Amino acid sequence: MNSQCAVRSMLFLAATSIMLLISPAAYTAEQLPNHDGKPADMSKPVKVYILMGQSNMLAFGNLSKLTAAVKEKKKYQYLVDDAGNWIERKDVRYVWVGGSGGPAKPKPTTLKKNEWMTISGNVGVEMGIGHHVGNVVDAPVLILKSATGNRSLGWDLLPPGSKQYEFEEKGKTWVYAGFGDSPSRWEKGTKPRRIGWSAGIQYAGDVARAKDVLKDLGTYYPGATKYEVAGFFYWQGDKDRYNAGHATRYELNLVALIKSLRKDFNAPNAKFVCATLGQTDKSAGGNEGHILRAQLAVDGRTGKYPDFKGNVASVYSKPFTHGGSSGGHYGGNPETYMDVGQAMGRAMVMLLEANKAASGPSRRGQQRNLKPEQSRRK
Repeated sequence: MNSQCAVRSMLFLAATSIMLLISPAAYTAEQLPNHDGKPADMSKPVKVYILMGQSNMLAFGNLSKLTAAVKEKKKYQYLVDDAGNWIERKDVRYVWVGGSGGPAKPKPTTLKKNEWMTISGNVGVEMGIGHHVGNVVDAPVLILKSATGNRSLGWDLLPPGSKQYEFEEKGKTWVYAGFGDSPSRWEKGTKPRRIGWSAGIQYAGDVARAKDVLKDLGTYYPGATKYEVAGFFYWQGDKDRYNAGHATRYELNLVALIKSLRKDFNAPNAKFVCATLGQTDKSAGGNEGHILRAQLAVDGRTGKYPDFKGNVASVYSKPFTHGGSSGGHYGGNPETYMDVGQAMGRAMVMLLEANKAASGPSRRGQQRNLKPEQSRRK
């Protein structure tokens, strides 16, 4: 192995780790390399990264404000070419499907995006994620979002296999639904009366809609015939903060979610990145504190879950937000969605690069307009 490559790789990982853990100021949008413009090597299987959650994961970043951030603040320059036009990446495909409830009709799947990654409307975290991952993965990349707003992990997205449990609140003991049960809770000693919704129905629907895309891969990634689910991104938790029974159970449910997704997509080695609620500080108490601590606890570096070491990462997203709350979609500020997406993408890159550190960092993303002396250093 070339010793210079090894040194560059170690420096890359060390610098990236510091950037993620210290503050967003250590890593600016301008430092993300610009795409080299090359299409993907279609002889390789598509690397699929699945995005799930609730409204956090949707696209509420205002387009006109993003345009101003790029043109006036000179942020996120990797989104545009030298003429200032939005670039279109032919190596990263972006597909977004959604729908309410389970996979059964008559509630159909809504196809919201099926395009090469570019700016074509309001933005979410997929842009920062897609550019980060696309720059280091030497294969076609599919960013596949399957998510719907106003969904809780403790009820709508409850993972398969979750059991009933009891929770006492205001002098009453409630039985909370396990997977497939209905309603969400009932007083202990009473008989539950089913409603037209059940625990985990949105999980089942979101998984099924993502699988439908993968079953018809060529329609969504032109020319592709093979794929591998390589990773998951998850940003959620707002709805659970309004229910103490769900908030205190969040860590157990999140661990189950990670394991269930890997099982359902036959992807035992897929990496997982979770972001915390953007308005929640590490000192927070109450339900938000429960959720934040749960989201940080699953990070493989904590040692709490040995099976997650090197394959699960958590992003403390408050330093990357610009006001507002998750419930208010951060005021539609696109810089929040871009910066959190970049942090999530960077966390995934850390997990991926840790597995191939000996080969050195990828050269797929290259800076434009290098000065002669910079070019000679390469």
